[in-house]
Amino acid sequence: MTLPVTPSQTVGPFVHLGFDPMTRADAAAGAAGPVVTLSGRVLDGQGQPIPDAVLEVWQANAAGRYDHPDDRRNVPLDPAFRGFLRVPTDAGGRYRLRTIRPGPVPGPGGRMQAPHLLVCLFMRGLLRHLYTRVYFAGDPANDGCPILALVPAGRRSTMVALPDGEGAYRWDIVMQGPSETVFLNL
Repeated sequence: MTLPVTPSQTVGPFVHLGFDPMTRADAAAGAAGPVVTLSGRVLDGQGQPIPDAVLEVWQANAAGRYDHPDDRRNVPLDPAFRGFLRVPTDAGGRYRLRTIRPGPVPGPGGRMQAPHLLVCLFMRGLLRHLYTRVYFAGDPANDGCPILALVPAGRRSTMVALPDGEGAYRWDIVMQGPSETVFLNL
């Protein structure tokens, strides 16, 4: 039996209602590793805040292992760390999450990637959610990261969070324009 394909629909204005019960803005409690706070805004092409976006974040633990059955590497798994967050933006387009700084994970050809968070963005008006990453400014591994190296040098800064106090970083997601965040085609 074959079912007909239905057309894509944009996410509606009440998408956050379905996500709210599953909001998780703190993954650091009880986890091993340096605590990091990441905050910022989600902005449209005119610099206006997007009040109903939802960020889903996945990451490796401080040792560089994902809490996923496909990650079978001989790297410690932290039982207190799941590596998943779901954070909505507020009326000002702001988000804030607390996690641990991830360790490096292998990339293409076994080359190690710089510590990063994987971000999936949902919002009204998108037919499909968007993927991007956020790296940490000043991390020496950024220069050798095989994935970050795929991004044109002039655009890499859109994927790098800037220091904003001790253990805190700031990173805005911009949807359009010359400062548009680099989104990945997965």
